[in-house]
Amino acid sequence: MKDFLTFLVKNLVNHPDDVVIEEKTDSTGYILLELKVNPEDIGIIIGKAGKVIKSLRNLVKVKAIVERKRVNITLIEN
Repeated sequence: MKDFLTFLVKNLVNHPDDVVIEEKTDSTGYILLELKVNPEDIGIIIGKAGKVIKSLRNLVKVKAIVERKRVNITLIEN
């Protein structure tokens, strides 16, 4: 999951070297992906009316369904 999200995000932003994704698993089995990007790129990741972040979540969710996992993505702002 982390590699897939990293690939997607690095191809969207202007500062791909600043992309950091932390993967955690909670007690209920959810995979929590915390996404941190350069402050200049937050607008790109959120998109107009949140469409880009929703699309990223949907793509990762589809991959998670295929792998029979549960995933949640959180955008961390500095």
